[in-house]
Amino acid sequence: MTEALTSYLLQHKSISIPGLGTVYIERIPAQTDFINKQILPPSYHFRFDKYFDAPDKEFFTYLAQQKDIADYEAIKWYNEWAYDLRNRLRTDEVVEWKGVGALKKDVSGDIVFEASGAIPSAQQPAPATRVIHSNTQHTMLVGDREVIREINTEETANAWPEEEAVEKNTWWIYALIIAAIALSVIFFHFYNNGFSPSNTGNQQHIDVAR
Repeated sequence: MTEALTSYLLQHKSISIPGLGTVYIERIPAQTDFINKQILPPSYHFRFDKYFDAPDKEFFTYLAQQKDIADYEAIKWYNEWAYDLRNRLRTDEVVEWKGVGALKKDVSGDIVFEASGAIPSAQQPAPATRVIHSNTQHTMLVGDREVIREINTEETANAWPEEEAVEKNTWWIYALIIAAIALSVIFFHFYNNGFSPSNTGNQQHIDVAR
């Protein structure tokens, strides 16, 4: 009957064992293999979680159909199977689940799970070739300068070409800053001395000898 349990696990990605925990199918995302110039497909492996052990109703319906019995009989059969499994583990027996992994008790008395390995998949690696765009540019801001980097067809993908610094015509920015400073000085002068036409010139009197 283990084959039916394995089939359910592969279809529904998890199966719970009362009093023990749940075996899950965990997905590992696709990865890039630069050395072999390919993209590896997603992979799957079994994982055990001891903190959840309650099967759902859907599982017992599936089990009843597989054994051609009533749902309540399927519940009874599965609980007895799980009880026998727990007893075998308590006696330090290693329980092998073909194609899934092994359950056993460690030195601290906890139940541990050792997966049998990656789950076989029909997906194959996809070739991946690095594309080098010829005569492309991108701009970077370095301080107050914009730096342009160019990549030519003769260069490798990992090498940067000689950096060409192009300084934008930014004189008007400096002119605006100077003008703003000058206006601030004039404003504070009139603010402190009053807004009078006489304050715009030099008011010092010079006596001329006759």
